[in-house]
Amino acid sequence: MKRIKIFLPVLLSFFILWLWSGSSLLSQEDQMNCYSVLAGKKATVNGAVMFAHNEDDGGRQVVRWFRVPAQDHGKKEKILLHKGAKVPQVAHTVAYLWLEMPGMKFSDGFMNEYGVVIASDACSSREDKPALTHGGITWNLRRLMAERAHTAREAVKIGGALVEQYGYASSGRTYCIAGPQEAWMLSVVNGKHWVAARIPDDQVAIIPNYYTITHVDLKDTMNFYGSPDLIEYAEKRGWYDPARDGAFSFRKVYGRPSNQANRRNITREWGGLRHLSGKSYSLDDEFPFSFMPEKKLELQDLMAVLRDHYEGTPLDLTDGYKKGSPHYTKERTICTASTQYGFVAELRSNMPPAMGTVMWLAPRRPCTQAFTPWFAGITRVPADYDGGDWKQAIERHLQKDTTLYVPAKAPAYFSFSAFSEGADKDYGQVIGRVRVANKKFETDIMKNMGNFEKMILPLFDSDKAKALDMLTKYTGQLAEENLKRNDERSNK
Repeated sequence: MKRIKIFLPVLLSFFILWLWSGSSLLSQEDQMNCYSVLAGKKATVNGAVMFAHNEDDGGRQVVRWFRVPAQDHGKKEKILLHKGAKVPQVAHTVAYLWLEMPGMKFSDGFMNEYGVVIASDACSSREDKPALTHGGITWNLRRLMAERAHTAREAVKIGGALVEQYGYASSGRTYCIAGPQEAWMLSVVNGKHWVAARIPDDQVAIIPNYYTITHVDLKDTMNFYGSPDLIEYAEKRGWYDPARDGAFSFRKVYGRPSNQANRRNITREWGGLRHLSGKSYSLDDEFPFSFMPEKKLELQDLMAVLRDHYEGTPLDLTDGYKKGSPHYTKERTICTASTQYGFVAELRSNMPPAMGTVMWLAPRRPCTQAFTPWFAGITRVPADYDGGDWKQAIERHLQKDTTLYVPAKAPAYFSFSAFSEGADKDYGQVIGRVRVANKKFETDIMKNMGNFEKMILPLFDSDKAKALDMLTKYTGQLAEENLKRNDERSNK
C-alpha cells in the first residue's frame, strides 16, 4: 500500500509538544498512566467479556504492531530478564498480537490466539524492602503471560508464580487480564507479594492508577489468588492491625497512601462510574471494587468512557471547548494528551477465538480516532502498522532506539499522532465534525460485521486457512481505511 502522507506543519507541532511534555516528566511508574474497565459476560448485551483500556505514556513515544507466531522451543531454551535472571522457556508458545512501545517496561498490550488480552495500570505500593531474585521481572511478565496462557485464569496463575519466584522490580502495578470466559485483575507489589481478584460475571470494575482490590479471601479460589502470607506480612510491617483497622483491604494496606488520595486517580474512576453505574457519586465517596452497571453494556458504552473529558460536568474546565483542548487542563481526563492508544476488547465465547476475540483499536487518542476491529486470528499486520522483525523487536525492546522516531519507521502511529495533535489547535471547531464522521464509520462497520462473520464461521470447519486469510484482509482493509481518513479529514 502507498504510505500515508503526514502534513509537515502539523508534524512539527507534534514534535514541539512532544519535547515540551518530556521536559517535566516523572518516572513512568510514578505518573498517572493508563486506565481500564473490565466487564463480565453477564454485564454485556451480547454475553461477551469486555475490556476497555487507554494506554497513557508521556514523553517521546512510538507504537508499533507485531503478529508473533506460535513457536516450539528446545528444552534448554531460556528467556533473559532485564537484570540477568533466566526463565526456562516452555515447550510451546502461542501466537499473539503485540502493541509495542519500544524502550518502555510497562506499556505494551497483548492479545493472543486463545483470546487472552493483557494490559496494565501503574499502582504505587508502600513496599520499601522488596525481595528480588537476580533483579526481578518487569516487562517480560506480561509477555510471558501472553505467550503461555490459554485462559485469563491461567495467565493470572502464570503471572503470580513468576512474581513469587523472581519478584516484581518496580513500585507496583495491576495487570488487567481478560478472556472469553472471565476477567481478572492481578495486582503486584514491589517484591514478591501479589493478589488477584476475578470480576463477577454480572459486574464491571474500573481502575485508574491505584489499587482497587479491597476484600480478599484466598480460600475462595474461584475468585481470588495471591501470596499465602499476604496478610501476615502486612501485619509484620505494621501496615495492618486487625484490632485497629478492621477487615483487611488490599487497596488500603498495600497501596501508597499518597497515590490512593491522588485527585487524578479519583476523578478518572469517578468518570467511569458516572457513565456506567447509573448512580451519583461524589469525589469523597468510597468507590466499589466492582458494581452492577445501570444497563447491560455495548461496545459503544465503553468507547464513550475512553473518550471522556468530563463533558457536561463541573470538572470540564474548557467551558464546552471554548477555552481550548480538554487534554491540557488542570483536571486529568480519561482521554488525555499522553494517550497513545485505546482499545475495547470484545471477547466472545460462542465462536472460535480467532474470530470471537476482537480488539477494537483506536490509535493515539480515542476522542479523535475511530475504533476498528482487529481479530485475534489475523496472520499478519496491515502494512502501515507493521513494526517489522518481531524477533529483533523482542531482543531490543528495552533498548531506547531513537532511529524509530521517524514517520518512515512507524507511518500509522505518526499519522494518527499528527492528526490528534493538530486537532488540539482548534479542538472546539474540529471535534464536532470528527465525532460525526467517526460515529458513522464505526456504525457502518458494526452493521456489516454480523454478515461478514456469518459468512466466515462455516469456513473454520471446512477451510480454516481461508477463514484466517479473510479475517486478516478484512482487518487490514479497515485499519488502512481508518489511516487514510487522517489525510481526508485534515483537508476539510
